[in-house]
Amino acid sequence: MIPARINSFYLPDWLLQVPFQPCCCQFIQPFSSCPFKASEYTYTNKKSRRDSMVTQFLRRFYFRLPIFVRLFSTILVVMVLFGICMRHIEPKQFPTYFDGIWWAFVTASTVGYGDLIPETLYGKILAIFLILSGAGLVTFSLTTIAAGTVKYTQDLSKGLTEFKGSNHIIIIGWNERTRTLLEKLNEKHPEQSVVLIDQSLTMLPYREHTLHFIRGDASEDKTLQKANIQYAKTAIITANAGKNEKQIDYMTILTAIALRGNNPNLHIVAEVLTHSQKENLRRAGADVVIRSNDFVSTLFFHEVYHKEKKSHLELLLHFLKEQEIRSISLPSELAGKSFFEASRYFARKEKTAIGYMRGETIDMSPDFQEPMLQEDSIITLQHIE
Repeated sequence: MIPARINSFYLPDWLLQVPFQPCCCQFIQPFSSCPFKASEYTYTNKKSRRDSMVTQFLRRFYFRLPIFVRLFSTILVVMVLFGICMRHIEPKQFPTYFDGIWWAFVTASTVGYGDLIPETLYGKILAIFLILSGAGLVTFSLTTIAAGTVKYTQDLSKGLTEFKGSNHIIIIGWNERTRTLLEKLNEKHPEQSVVLIDQSLTMLPYREHTLHFIRGDASEDKTLQKANIQYAKTAIITANAGKNEKQIDYMTILTAIALRGNNPNLHIVAEVLTHSQKENLRRAGADVVIRSNDFVSTLFFHEVYHKEKKSHLELLLHFLKEQEIRSISLPSELAGKSFFEASRYFARKEKTAIGYMRGETIDMSPDFQEPMLQEDSIITLQHIE
């Protein structure tokens, strides 16, 4: 005989799935008083599955939505449910579903026009629940939206917000050259979107600068993806001058490799400090390499023997504010003609020919009778567009 305490045992799951025959009833009979019942097991199993489906929906879809979408959808669903319930409770007072939904929104927002009001006991009870829950929900939503706006503003200044635009310019490194470049861009092309990537800055007030700031290492893919590197048109790498110039150039090369790997069509302009790393930077993918040290050293050399009051640097900077240098392929109709005729051709287009480039050779003081070849490029000056 089976002991009485066996009745407190629960049948294991595998035993429930055994297809018992009538001959087995005698074996199962002693467990008939067991607190487990198959119907309860089935109900519990279905309920757990439904809960699991709801949890998966919330986790995979609802909680991944933006906070504003979640708040709006929640308010909409709650108001529609209250409106439908009121329509069924008081069909005479609320002849359409829209009347019920309208009443729910007006009541929850504490406006209370009074054009539609419940008259029955159940309708008034439902209105009490709406006032207690709906008003709190709307207030919470407005508070959350305000807090989200403040947080978004702070994230913009801290460089934590991703850039969603396209056809933009990425500038890497925050320094005086970057500030001057931004001033030029704002003056000549105010519509141009600019993204700044810098690791040293902790905050850049977005109201004071017309750019999108992203804090991080520009040589890392996750930082470049925040800057939407795939849709950028130009990247400018500035060198932050320091004691170890070669180490700075190594970082510039690493950044150029990361940029080129993320966007093969990106136009990359990079600044290099040491002459030995110029070719390495080109191999890394830079389209244009600027040696700022050579440029400044040349200006220093001219200033040593310059006796005029106005320096070469001031003249050059004033000139570059209004003019830009372009290299233009020689038009086919000018092949075989003199440089003088080429100069007249470009003068009619409001461009000044100052020299030509033939292969790797650049002649900035050519003979006016020098015949031009088809592979030549004319160096011109023109107003900045």
